[in-house]
Amino acid sequence: MKTIVIIPARYASTRFPGKPLAMLGGKSVISRVYEQVSKLDVEACVATDDERIREHVISWGGNVVMTRADHKSGTDRIEEAIENLEAQGTHYDVVVNVQGDEPFIQPSQIEAVINCFNDPGTQIATLGIKFGNDWQAVNNPNSPKIVTDNQGFALYFSRSVIPYCRSKEQKDWPNTFPYFKHIGLYAYKREVLHEVTQLPQSSLELVESLEQLRWLQNGYRIKVAETTVETIGIDTPDDLAKAEEWLKN
Repeated sequence: MKTIVIIPARYASTRFPGKPLAMLGGKSVISRVYEQVSKLDVEACVATDDERIREHVISWGGNVVMTRADHKSGTDRIEEAIENLEAQGTHYDVVVNVQGDEPFIQPSQIEAVINCFNDPGTQIATLGIKFGNDWQAVNNPNSPKIVTDNQGFALYFSRSVIPYCRSKEQKDWPNTFPYFKHIGLYAYKREVLHEVTQLPQSSLELVESLEQLRWLQNGYRIKVAETTVETIGIDTPDDLAKAEEWLKN
């Protein structure tokens, strides 16, 4: 399989404008993401709508492709990026979407998602990690939960705590069932990426505000790889400060 990792990077983030160019431990956030991806033997490319980010990536020898500024999601941005790259004559079998605000993403996590395509039934792949015994973490609606079938394919994603543990006190639920947290790393078969970007928003997606429910609701199969490594995403300036402290320590 010919695989490429696309790293979508917007400058105009609502919560943190200029986030990809923010400095973390003497390097930009986007350069740290690119470095982690480059530890794998796989092609990598940043997809951006901003000239400042493009020039920055070129300055340290990274690959970058320009996209429109009006995309509603990172998935739409990587579809345009792939179309632009394939116009140059290269075809890809698997496309991986690594967020541009994940400077601590591990090569093993990306590899686990790519390996999901060894199963011919996989159309989309993503990543999950066990919550452990912390009820507050499980109950956090900002941490979507996943339930899977016996073959590791997603049955549902929810901001609610699923499954419901009947006849148990909530504090004991994590000791009763191995709750699974979703990590937003995705990979797609090339033709499936194109198909899902043509779909209208679905009722489940709108009510939960989870894009992956659009794909499930339309019958696509999402394989879930498991990781034991927790990542630190950068959503706000406070997150950046915490990540800086984490690096120092």
